[in-house]
Amino acid sequence: MSEVLTAALVEDDPWVAQINLGYLQQRPEYRVVGVAPTVASGKVLLRTQRPDLLLLDVYLPDGSGLDLLAEARTEGWVSDVIMLTAARDASSVQAALSSGSADFLIKPFTDKRLFAALDALAERRQAMRGGERQFTQGALDRLLGHARNQHLPKRVEAHTLDRVLQTLQASPNALSAEEVGAQLGINRATAWRYLEQLVEQRQADLVVEYGGVGRPTKRYRVL
Repeated sequence: MSEVLTAALVEDDPWVAQINLGYLQQRPEYRVVGVAPTVASGKVLLRTQRPDLLLLDVYLPDGSGLDLLAEARTEGWVSDVIMLTAARDASSVQAALSSGSADFLIKPFTDKRLFAALDALAERRQAMRGGERQFTQGALDRLLGHARNQHLPKRVEAHTLDRVLQTLQASPNALSAEEVGAQLGINRATAWRYLEQLVEQRQADLVVEYGGVGRPTKRYRVL
């Protein structure tokens, strides 16, 4: 059975809170332990429940969610926080990120955007589990979001790019485009295109092997 995490919401608009609650209920890994409409009630909720995840608004009737965020992080009341707010000014974004918010979603946002934030948290949580894993720079950059797939060139699809990266990560040796293609069921030219994109993103390194007669072999490995 997969791990079940606890989640809390601090949102003063009942309609918005209900929508966000509905989003969370679509994620079986989370169990909602409470919804609070104010900073004061949010403090009580966080202090007593200590949830794994907090979805937090900035504009609240009795104060700022940013102050609640800072106190919650200082006191250790919550593990992860995602801001869900109409605030969009640079000072609010900076304050949230400086206080340890994992993401910042500007209302109105889609369920896909929230689910992407939750997926990123899950990936980071899984990667940090145990504490003894040694990271490559490329893997750490990807985990921290420094090598995202938002602006990929034509004919490069994000899901396939992730599969190619995972194939390199799983191999103790550098792989050729032909070897990657054989593992993933794609042709050599397609595999080469994705491997070159990983090199461009600084998630993979190209190693040229010179043998006997013929062209040198290009192989790829994670950074």
